[in-house]
Amino acid sequence: MLVTISTTGAPGSPATDLGYLLHKHPDKAQAFSTSYGTAHVFYPEADAERCTAALLLEIDTVALVRRGKGKGRGGAPDAALAQYVNDRPYAASSLLAVALSNVFSSALRGVCAARPERATTPLPLRVGIPALPARGGAGLVRRLFEPLGWSVTADPVPLDTTFPEWGDSRYVRLVLESRTLTLAEALRHLYVLLPVLDDAKHYWVSADEVDKLLRAGEGWLAGHPEQELITSRYLSRRWSLTRQARERLELVRLAEADDSEVEDIDNAVAQDTGAEAEEKPAPLAVRRREAILAALRERGAARVLDLGCGQGQLVQELLKDARFTEVVGVDVSVRALSIAARRLGLDRMGERQASRVRLVQGSLAYTDNRLKGYDAAVLSEVIEHLDLPRLPALEYAVFGHARPGTVVVTTPNVEYNVRWETLPAGRVRHGDHRFEWTREEFRAWAEAVAGRHGYDVAFTPVGPGDPAVGPPTQMAVFTRTTATDEKKEAKAA
Repeated sequence: MLVTISTTGAPGSPATDLGYLLHKHPDKAQAFSTSYGTAHVFYPEADAERCTAALLLEIDTVALVRRGKGKGRGGAPDAALAQYVNDRPYAASSLLAVALSNVFSSALRGVCAARPERATTPLPLRVGIPALPARGGAGLVRRLFEPLGWSVTADPVPLDTTFPEWGDSRYVRLVLESRTLTLAEALRHLYVLLPVLDDAKHYWVSADEVDKLLRAGEGWLAGHPEQELITSRYLSRRWSLTRQARERLELVRLAEADDSEVEDIDNAVAQDTGAEAEEKPAPLAVRRREAILAALRERGAARVLDLGCGQGQLVQELLKDARFTEVVGVDVSVRALSIAARRLGLDRMGERQASRVRLVQGSLAYTDNRLKGYDAAVLSEVIEHLDLPRLPALEYAVFGHARPGTVVVTTPNVEYNVRWETLPAGRVRHGDHRFEWTREEFRAWAEAVAGRHGYDVAFTPVGPGDPAVGPPTQMAVFTRTTATDEKKEAKAA
């Protein structure tokens, strides 16, 4: 990825002062080694009238995989080839944000001993990013940057100029211009908002990310009209961290309004814990897990497979209930399994608890004898990540070969997408979704699968119901019929 930062000069203040502010000399091309590649800093132009600094991040995909390996980290499995070949892209904007922070750390803090007056003075700035992932499109880019004093040009990048009917990609060609911001403010905006637009991070988001967000957001995030979206995406939709960040931002806002210290406001705010306190609706992901757990409990499942377990959120919830005596998480991505192992604390888990859980690397498109004989299997938000021609392979691997007693499948309801304000018309909810089905399409697929493999199927809505478009998530619960198994056993005999 490439980002350029340009400024113009003024009498007594040449544009090349940008080199002092960034602590990188305009006459040198420099390279900085990182754990995920190389960051190059150079100046395409540098004179008294105009100066441009460029940061080019050259990502080493092999180094990125090796950095995220599960060796010695909670028992997550290593696989010879799967570490390097899988269908999980890295989060490029997150990597670029970290590179900005590392390479321009002093500038980000507003520190410049050589030109202290320039560090605190607004500059005529122009920031360019030729290809920026933007989940939410150009409209969201403007909603994020314009309230901060930027003039925004965000042109969608077509998928292929030769085939305009294919439409636009999720990338935009971004140009930001301002004459009211310091360089440090501009860098802090980029550090926070680039991964927010990408809506992904390349590393595990822990509690210390709240402090990073508040440091970079000082002076602008507390009053931003899109504060909720920014905090949620920056913290990878971890509700507990998002709530903590927003509570602290609200204290900052109140303190600024009253010209008080944050500590004074914190001590003065009454904590409403009564029954009348307004409760925030549970996030859809939480409600989905609750629905899955309810279905498994209702059917008396004890040994459960989480197929496509990702970072282990459902596995974690299953382990909290003692009735689930064995939980196996399966995913094609070794990196995801490494994160799941850290989330679960496998390296610190007691022997009895550890005996209940396993993380297994494997593809759901192939039959796997390790997955046979379980009470239940869960495919939560999985099928939509497969190309449609690969669905029959998954169907046979799960329903035809593994044959758990119960299979729970959840997937987005595409009809509900019109209710998401930040989702452009005609777009799917996630860039990796190969398709999203209507309620009728999902029902037709599920009933056909059930008929082919000897299961009964029931459907349950998940999330807030809408009389016009249905729920945001649709869930099918398959129950294997005894009659079919008896027929198969008789035929085998």
